[in-house]
Amino acid sequence: MTSPSIRVAQHAGVCFGVKRALEEASKVLAEQDGSIHTLGELIHNPRVVQDLEQQGAHVAHSVDEVKDGTLIIRAHGVAPQVKQAAEDAGLHVVDATCPFVKRVQDHARSLYRGGYQVVIVGEAGHPEVEGILGCTDGKACIVSSAQEVEFLDISSRVGVVVQTTQTSKNLREVVDALLLRAREVRVFDTICSATNERQEAARALAATCDLMLVIGGRNSGNTRRLFQICHDVCPCTYHIEDAREIDPKWVACASNIGITAGASTPQGQIDDVLSTLKQITS
Repeated sequence: MTSPSIRVAQHAGVCFGVKRALEEASKVLAEQDGSIHTLGELIHNPRVVQDLEQQGAHVAHSVDEVKDGTLIIRAHGVAPQVKQAAEDAGLHVVDATCPFVKRVQDHARSLYRGGYQVVIVGEAGHPEVEGILGCTDGKACIVSSAQEVEFLDISSRVGVVVQTTQTSKNLREVVDALLLRAREVRVFDTICSATNERQEAARALAATCDLMLVIGGRNSGNTRRLFQICHDVCPCTYHIEDAREIDPKWVACASNIGITAGASTPQGQIDDVLSTLKQITS
């Protein structure tokens, strides 16, 4: 039996913002004394969070949990009021917010101060979205799809920003729905270029495969969207967090296996999956 072809998407794995956050955390662990905490999970990857915990960077779910030492702001960012509270508490704050997320926050703040009704296209409750919401004093509306627009009380002037890991298709559909209701719609397409690259590369690869594996945390929004994109093209698509989840039965009848990974998935986890697949298929 011929071994299947195994290919990794052209763009997959850690993005610039995640890499930067991990470097910031490593620097703090190497240089800072005293207690070290991340405010929420630094990135949405359970194995990485566990590794950081073992190295001494503990997860705090609120500023109130941290009495002293260093507090690292997660890659997804936080509301400005939260960061201010940490500084007021006398903590040494290291801001590892992704620069692309900060750009969304800046646009949301500018629109809000300019008198626009701010609409955030994204997942309610997601840390990134909560941070953006805080830049509008909690006044922005959050929608995850065009269907939700019909339930909004729309003003005449609407300003739109979007969670960095959303799809361009979803943003277009929401904007089209808003254009039917508002006199003015000002849009900042704040989807990260790395997100678009990963989504397009995953879609292209999935179209040529009969098995796709999408690697990343199940709490990772961008990884879940990669899974959906691949599944729409290649029904035999599985979302796994690491190589231990691979079922040899998936591989048994596959001729072309594709791999992609979310923006919070380090290269080592991709390599583990490749190694496991080669063992199964050899």
